[in-house]
Amino acid sequence: MVFSQGIIIDHNCSKLAPIPVSALEQAIDSLHIAYGHTSHGSQLTTGMAALANQDTDLIGYKGDYYCWDYYPTPGENGDCLDLHDYFRPGDLGHNGNTQWAVSTRDYLDNDPNSADINVVIWSWCGGCSDNTVEGINTYLNTMNQLELDYPDVQFVYMTGHRDIWSDEVLKRNNQQIRDYCIENDKILFDFADIESYNPDGVYYEYANDNCDYYDEEQNKLGNWAKEWQDSHEEGVDWFQCSAAHSEALNGNMKAYASWWLWCRLSGWGGTVGINPPLTNKTVAIFSNEKTIVIQVQEQSTATVYNLMGKKILSKDMSRGENRLSTNLTEGIYFISIHFEDGSTNTQKIYIR
Repeated sequence: MVFSQGIIIDHNCSKLAPIPVSALEQAIDSLHIAYGHTSHGSQLTTGMAALANQDTDLIGYKGDYYCWDYYPTPGENGDCLDLHDYFRPGDLGHNGNTQWAVSTRDYLDNDPNSADINVVIWSWCGGCSDNTVEGINTYLNTMNQLELDYPDVQFVYMTGHRDIWSDEVLKRNNQQIRDYCIENDKILFDFADIESYNPDGVYYEYANDNCDYYDEEQNKLGNWAKEWQDSHEEGVDWFQCSAAHSEALNGNMKAYASWWLWCRLSGWGGTVGINPPLTNKTVAIFSNEKTIVIQVQEQSTATVYNLMGKKILSKDMSRGENRLSTNLTEGIYFISIHFEDGSTNTQKIYIR
């Protein structure tokens, strides 16, 4: 059974490097996703498809970890993520239209391909730019009813893409969705927030879906994605993809955030999301019940301390992913990674 929890996927999650391989494997193992969208929503899947085809060490990982199947045979996951792309036509629509919910119910109730589906996600196209407060409430209430009627399925909410020509209305509607999801512990893929920041965390107050940014008077100032791509190395810092209505980098970031979503839905804590791209001193740590998973880029030693500073255990780490099986009681612990040059990386972790 899949259990719902509050998860917010935003620009802090549009980073690829910190996701441990074991979290990817868990997502591939446990998720069966139905995704409905039109052109703007395809940024997620075109980005994911291009990421899966990377054959170089892109920011520390090779693309073959990120493969996914468009429409696999029910019950056969294989080694790739089970994602039923375009499982029904359409998107979240305009002005309170709920055809997407009718299609979802028909799919879950009657389609044999939906037998093992445990995640449903729909995207907007332009429906947030011209919607009303009442229309957004209809969307939120309809999603909530689907959650009540299908308790074994996790439903992912979404904000609408940036639109400089409807900036004020769009921001109001997107914030209405965010506030509801935060207050009610929903799962949100914050599409607009992801395309409001470049990978260095620079925020663009007035921006469009193609990554153009403007001043307050709607005078175009530049394109943040093109500028970032031009100053960074293709195939290392970013990769080519056909992101509809937008630039490759936007598709990259949507792909990274999508994998954050999948891994969070399958149990990964996501506690290393604000880390920069992996360097030799970057450490990714998360817990899976009584196992601590530690990913390091060079030989080192991991030491676990409790809240009182008492040393619990110590183990030598090899380059790559390491697992520490423990009998620790539930609580907060500190893990210090000691490198051969004398430097240390310490992180806090919660053991359930």
